[in-house]
Amino acid sequence: MEETDREAVATAVQRVAGMLQRPDQLDKVEQYRRREARKKASVEARLKAAIQSQLDGVRTGLSQLHNALNDVKDIQQSLIDVNKDWRQSINTIENLKDVKDAVVQHSQLAAAVENLKNIFSVPEIVRETQDLIERGELLQAHRKLMDLECSRDNLMYEQYRMDSKNTHDMNLIHTYFGDMQKLSEELAKQLWMVVQRSLVTVRRDPTLLVSVVRIIEREEKTDRRMLDRKKQTGFIPPGRPKKWKEKMFNILERTVSTRIEGTQADTRESDKMWLVRHLEIIRKYVLDDLLVAKTLLDQRFPPHYDIFNRLLNMYHQALSTRMQELAAEDLEANEIVSLLTWVLNTYKSTEMMGNSELSPEVDVNSLNPLISQNVVDQLLSKYMSTLTSNIIGWLRKALETDKKDWIKETEPEADQDGYYQTTLPAIVFQMFEQNLQVAAQINEELKTKVLLLCLQQMNSFLTRYKDEAQLYKEEHLKNRQYPQCYVQYMIAVINNCQTFKESIISLKRKYLKIEMEDTLSSSHTSMDATLDIIAKEGCSSLLDEVFMDLEPHLNELMTKKWLMGSNAVGTICVTVEDYFNDFAKIKKPYKKTMTIEAHRRVVVEYIRAIMLKRISFKNAEERKEGAERMIKEAEQFRFLFKKLAAGSGEDTEGLCDIIEAIAEVIKLTDPSLLYLEVSTLVSKYPDIRDDHIAALLTVRGDASRDMKQTIIETLDQGPSQPNPNYVPIFKEITVPTLTVPKLLK
Repeated sequence: MEETDREAVATAVQRVAGMLQRPDQLDKVEQYRRREARKKASVEARLKAAIQSQLDGVRTGLSQLHNALNDVKDIQQSLIDVNKDWRQSINTIENLKDVKDAVVQHSQLAAAVENLKNIFSVPEIVRETQDLIERGELLQAHRKLMDLECSRDNLMYEQYRMDSKNTHDMNLIHTYFGDMQKLSEELAKQLWMVVQRSLVTVRRDPTLLVSVVRIIEREEKTDRRMLDRKKQTGFIPPGRPKKWKEKMFNILERTVSTRIEGTQADTRESDKMWLVRHLEIIRKYVLDDLLVAKTLLDQRFPPHYDIFNRLLNMYHQALSTRMQELAAEDLEANEIVSLLTWVLNTYKSTEMMGNSELSPEVDVNSLNPLISQNVVDQLLSKYMSTLTSNIIGWLRKALETDKKDWIKETEPEADQDGYYQTTLPAIVFQMFEQNLQVAAQINEELKTKVLLLCLQQMNSFLTRYKDEAQLYKEEHLKNRQYPQCYVQYMIAVINNCQTFKESIISLKRKYLKIEMEDTLSSSHTSMDATLDIIAKEGCSSLLDEVFMDLEPHLNELMTKKWLMGSNAVGTICVTVEDYFNDFAKIKKPYKKTMTIEAHRRVVVEYIRAIMLKRISFKNAEERKEGAERMIKEAEQFRFLFKKLAAGSGEDTEGLCDIIEAIAEVIKLTDPSLLYLEVSTLVSKYPDIRDDHIAALLTVRGDASRDMKQTIIETLDQGPSQPNPNYVPIFKEITVPTLTVPKLLK
């Protein structure tokens, strides 16, 4: 108490100190005293009121406790009296057993009397119910059936209460109402027929469907009531619970499965497009059914049935089962693509589950896959394996077809620019395009895999193409009259190489992502190299054809006949130009390459004719005449190839200059200057060998053996400064050694 007083005093001192902090506040001391007095009086009044309220509550509580104690004593006394009376009446209750049995019997008889009318009218009600079922009045038929069931159930329940072990009487009642069970089964059949055709019925006769749902709801309610009574009494009537709601959903599920399976109208034997048709029919049926279920069926069922989502799950499960069955079949490559495209793309597209009319009830993102990823991978693996075999077969067949064209007696077709071509590139890349377009329908990854496969097989195919072109050339060499259009078809083969190159680039640009190009660079390089080899060998074979025709005229060069005025070079030029009229149908850059090679080979053959030493000039006059003829013919060659190379940018001067340089050596009249002229020749063309110089001096006819050896030895000791732009030509020319003395240093 003293501690409390001290705290109160300290608090008061603190408050007073707070009020009197400034001198001017001393004038308000009286005002502060009155305000504090009022507060004190107010607090004391509230405190007195609270204490008084507490005292009143305690007084009331004590009064109630006193009354409760008196009540408990009265109840205790009453229980003692009841216990005393009960002990005295035990014997009396045992004497009333007969009365109890009479009451039970009376209750049963009362139930029998109550149902007596129904019992006697059972056969009539059965007939009426049967008629109602046959007329399709299902609600009325079910009402009468429920009345019959109620009568039977009440009788059986009373019998059960009286004697649950008396099976004879129970069987008697069950037998009497036996036709009722048949009616129930007949009515159920009618219900299930309506349920099976619910999507049609809801459009034609929605009232009938509503009646069926009401009947099922009644039965569900009765099932619940009977199950509750079973928990209390242990009795349940025969045939309960019927579970018609569960059966209805089972019927719907079987109907959906049958509808999905029944859409296959064709087989592979009768129609190659059987699977496409099958999947399209499924798509249309499922979409139509779900739209009907959402707009019409959902309104005819109670909300707790959730009929649309239940049907959606049924269709999804049935589709999943059907797709797995199809995936397990031995499908062809195009069928695998059709199936995967449908499963992975079409199913969730706006053409089906993603249809705007099905949203928001159908969320395509929440739908599980129709087939597992493992099955998808297996199908893709099988597709790639089958496609590989198919592509190999298609390419082989395409090449065989193209080879048959090579031996035709008619020229190959020309493109819009007039270049010869065959249909091979178009067939090959059309096939590639079709497969890539199909793969693109599934996913980007498969498209890339198919592109890689196509290019890989293309690489192998080009090797076979090269071999076949070589065999074509070899067969022609056995009989140059056959095939008749050999040159034209070889030109087409060369042009095909350029078409293949362009098509490969186009294919990659169209179907390959930029970041994937590096993975194919080596393969692309390999294909380009193979195509260049094919084209180069084709050009070479065509030039071989030209030079086989030129051989007799080349053999006339640098002979007495040639010196006397042979027109061999004129014939050579005409022949080459005639061939190049056909070669004009070769595409760039191969045409340019071929012109350059023809120019080079003509010059090589001309120089080879010189080195063969078919002629040895006897005097200066012959040397002059021969040299001038050589210069003239070099000019003819220059004019010819300048004409053939028009627009190609080819340098036609350098090769013919070699002939003119050799002519200058032959034309020289002063033998003392021969070494200087020969050294000039060697400095221009450093690949010229000793035997070439010896042969050239032999053709001149005025150089002694010692002079030849001296010139050669002197040239060997001189420095060699080859022109870096010079392309060696003499290394291809072999000088015969049988008729020429060896000149060894």
